[in-house]
Amino acid sequence: MNDPADLAPDALLAAPPTFMKLPFRTDATGAGAAILGCPFDCGTHAFRIGARQGPAAIREQSGLVRRYQPEFADYDALARLAAVDCGDVKVTPSRIEEAFARIEEAARRIQAAGAVPVGFGGDGSISLPLVRAAGEFHPDLAVLHIDSHTDSYPVDPEHRYDAATQFTHAALEQRVRTSASYHVGLRGTTYRQGVYDHGRELGYNLITMTGFWQRGPQAVLAELHERLAGKPVYLSWDMDAFDPSCAPGVCTPTWGGFSAREGLDLLRGLSGLRIVGADVNTVSPPHDVHGMTAFLAATVTYEILLLIEKGRG
Repeated sequence: MNDPADLAPDALLAAPPTFMKLPFRTDATGAGAAILGCPFDCGTHAFRIGARQGPAAIREQSGLVRRYQPEFADYDALARLAAVDCGDVKVTPSRIEEAFARIEEAARRIQAAGAVPVGFGGDGSISLPLVRAAGEFHPDLAVLHIDSHTDSYPVDPEHRYDAATQFTHAALEQRVRTSASYHVGLRGTTYRQGVYDHGRELGYNLITMTGFWQRGPQAVLAELHERLAGKPVYLSWDMDAFDPSCAPGVCTPTWGGFSAREGLDLLRGLSGLRIVGADVNTVSPPHDVHGMTAFLAATVTYEILLLIEKGRG
């Protein structure tokens, strides 16, 4: 047995837990993609507070995701992508504008290094600072938002930011081209009237879950590929797009969502799009069951990294 006093630091100390044991680096230079934890929620949800713990849970459950996918990617895509984990942004939940500024700056540095940030929420509000950073580097940015809610609600003048208005702000700030942007998987009840109409007034394309299945996945995917071909795409995946039967640990569970297989098939059907930023949000560990939502979120993240790697050629 070696004397511990003789060990080099990297042999004595372990790096922080990372997604799928990716290298931990605060500088994304040379990487094709970088995980960025955003352990933040606005603290305004009436019933479920806990998404701030999402990044740690996703990383923990990522130990169940293997590097090879024999049917779709029988090679180490993460190594080929030179993906890294940049850790978590230092934020204080409920300090909204300060947290947004920090998340945006962290994502901006990853974009400037030439890597694609993949954010871990946190609640859905974290999409706004990530989109702001992506829009700085990718003009004519389109958003593909997979969610049971539009998150394009009217803004309350007294409380400008929450987890239901991030894509309203993105539109009003002209960070995205709304005519080429989509909200997909919409369903369920809302806490106010006219939210779908408001999303359309902002210019977004809305595909409800009912419409998705009436048209069929292949028809929807064909439209997405036609409209988004060659464009820089920001992909936002809210875990309540899945049905609560497979993703119970989310902030706003809504029945009638995608099964795990359906959601993953939809993701794989996006292959070929140019993904320049992404996030996986709304995992709420205090409401999860045996980590199953976090495990599914880790699998979604792996599939998104495959999309990024294939999109880069």
